[in-house]
Amino acid sequence: MSARAKIAVWWDMKDCPIPQGYDARGIRSNIERAFKKRGYSGPVSITAYADQNQTADDLLRELSSTGVDVAHTISESTCSVMFSDMLEWRSKNPSPASMMLISNQVEDVFSWDLARLQQETKYNLFLAYSFSSEVLSVLSTSKEWRWKKLLDDYKDEEIESSSSSSSSAMFYCKSSSSCKFDCQSIEKFRKHLSSKQHALEEAVNPWSEELDPVTKTWARNYAAKPEYATAKIAVWWDMKDCRIPEGFDAIQVRPSIEREFKKLGYSGPVSITAYGDLTQTPDHLLRGLSSTGVDVAHTSSHVTCKRMFSDLLEWQDLNPPPATMMLISDMVEEVFAKSLARLQQLKKYNLFLAYSFRPYKMSVLVTAAEWLWESLLADSEKRRHLLQKCSERRGESMGMFYCKLCFCDCKSLDHFRNHLSSKEHALEEGDVISLIESVEYERRQRIEMEMFPKSKRLRKASG
Repeated sequence: MSARAKIAVWWDMKDCPIPQGYDARGIRSNIERAFKKRGYSGPVSITAYADQNQTADDLLRELSSTGVDVAHTISESTCSVMFSDMLEWRSKNPSPASMMLISNQVEDVFSWDLARLQQETKYNLFLAYSFSSEVLSVLSTSKEWRWKKLLDDYKDEEIESSSSSSSSAMFYCKSSSSCKFDCQSIEKFRKHLSSKQHALEEAVNPWSEELDPVTKTWARNYAAKPEYATAKIAVWWDMKDCRIPEGFDAIQVRPSIEREFKKLGYSGPVSITAYGDLTQTPDHLLRGLSSTGVDVAHTSSHVTCKRMFSDLLEWQDLNPPPATMMLISDMVEEVFAKSLARLQQLKKYNLFLAYSFRPYKMSVLVTAAEWLWESLLADSEKRRHLLQKCSERRGESMGMFYCKLCFCDCKSLDHFRNHLSSKEHALEEGDVISLIESVEYERRQRIEMEMFPKSKRLRKASG
């Protein structure tokens, strides 16, 4: 935390209005007190966005008197203007620094691009809203407030004079992409908003309603940054999604992956764990993987992603950045992305992905490299003879065999097979599957009750 670093606030006045009868001069004081309560004492800049034709002069004067900048926007483009201003501020104010968004649109409008930006350059992020989303946000925040509570917590305290003088507060017109008007007088501001020139600019060149996500242009497969070039690389591989192709020699998997890493300049030690229902995997594939140091982990398809993510978290605890993580799975966006994106905003690992088919949309996760699974293995046949010789020198069972249902491990394939065929394992696997099915049934029942409340009452009545 950088206690004295700059803090910038972008406030949507339509989503979070000034309450009726509230002294607008208290807005800045309450926000600054909330920051100070959490140990932040840096200079605070606040910009209030709205269709200011709808805002009373006395409110604008009160805001301006405490150094709050005022921006006129068209309601439909407010988010776009706020985001554009935030990007400009970030470019001029490198971290460490803090940002705050006061809006109900963060999750629906801002979160995807902002989460990607935060994975690359971390700012402390604060949010305030008049109502909260019911879904887990992809954004990692330092603190969130309900707007009413933020104002009510200090409403009885004396309004402090701000360090920002009223003369420094600005009035901006941002309803048109071509209008650059600004002033420090509310009279001049009102005169501009009522002028024919303003009306013409607003009609001819309105500000875009759509955000322009800057991170969509970010490329994939970057050359290794110096701090990651020789750092550890951990790979978690879902063998059901990204299978070993028919007739492909399993001893070629590790060298194929490592070769792609080296093309990008990565030469650090690589650990690989392959997950799947290994009762369905032939012994020759398991021996081939193990002979090259690949660990193999037996799971049920019900829990593969959970076990992979649990192992990833455990690995993070033991291996702080700089280091690189790689997920080989088709379920990254559906299962891993939101939680992992939140972690990446905090911890800043390098991230690789591989999948059997191209995702239909760009992930919220910022990656240093991505591959199609088949492309990782594409030219391995050319090296088959050399790799076979390498595997002969390596010997057998260098990798471990894990059962992620019973949480036991074996050093030999024979012992591993004996475990998977044991009664103890069968009982444990049955218990795991039963528990998952029970949880899923309860989840479906809960959703049904929420969607069809009348059905719930009828069932109670019939009982």
